[in-house]
Amino acid sequence: MTAIRSVRCLPFLLLLLALVLSQCAGPLPSPSITPAATASPTPEPPTPAATGDPYVARRLRMVEETMRRRGLKDERVLAVMAKVPRHEFVLPRYLDQAYDDHPLPIGYGQTISQPYIVALMTELLQLQPGDKVLEIGTGSGYQAAVLAELVGEVWTIEIIPELSQQAAERFRRLGYDKIHTRVADGYYGWPEEAPFDAIIVTAAPDHIPQPLVDQLADGGRLVLPVGPPGGYQTLWQLIKEGDEIKAFNLGGVRFVPMVGAGQRGSAP
Repeated sequence: MTAIRSVRCLPFLLLLLALVLSQCAGPLPSPSITPAATASPTPEPPTPAATGDPYVARRLRMVEETMRRRGLKDERVLAVMAKVPRHEFVLPRYLDQAYDDHPLPIGYGQTISQPYIVALMTELLQLQPGDKVLEIGTGSGYQAAVLAELVGEVWTIEIIPELSQQAAERFRRLGYDKIHTRVADGYYGWPEEAPFDAIIVTAAPDHIPQPLVDQLADGGRLVLPVGPPGGYQTLWQLIKEGDEIKAFNLGGVRFVPMVGAGQRGSAP
């Protein structure tokens, strides 16, 4: 098992203690994050005249008011958040709220995350073009589309077949032909495609899934919420360095719980 250490290299038991104590954390802070070095030009933000998309102005305002002003700095991530049409990933009855900064129901007891959290978690992945990325929890497909704009190919797992099928159809319609989907228990990852440079989990397990840690490449980043269902969890960024993991606690969040046999400690 890979040893997990905190940002100051605390023992694993202290990390577990931090996970317990952090359940009382307040709202998620806006951390100062050093963006990854840019290996390709920053995409130009869209304009209504160029795209014919009536939602462009709302996306640009969303980026300025809910992301840049709260401390997010990676210009590639911000440009992609201004580009990806979130309204295509929400239910029709929520179209008027597509660019508001809060989660929305997508059916089957699941949600699409608030835009700020999507951007924050994406920035924490420190993505570079060509990185191999795994997402756990496809949902409506919005996060996977954001990732695909940054790295090209994305592998994404969803445990609810109906959501996975809907997302796959949405990817085809929108031209995201390099997003690979699978219906499975995301706790176990996608071992035959490992290792991954980055893994993002969009539902909260009550502990860090060891299979996902094992599937990280050296230098890989894992971003996930951890904590009990029905309450606030803690957002963690884990960075693999050889046989050790550095763990960064980024405060309180609230996600739908991870479900499946792996989360319950059952065999796959």
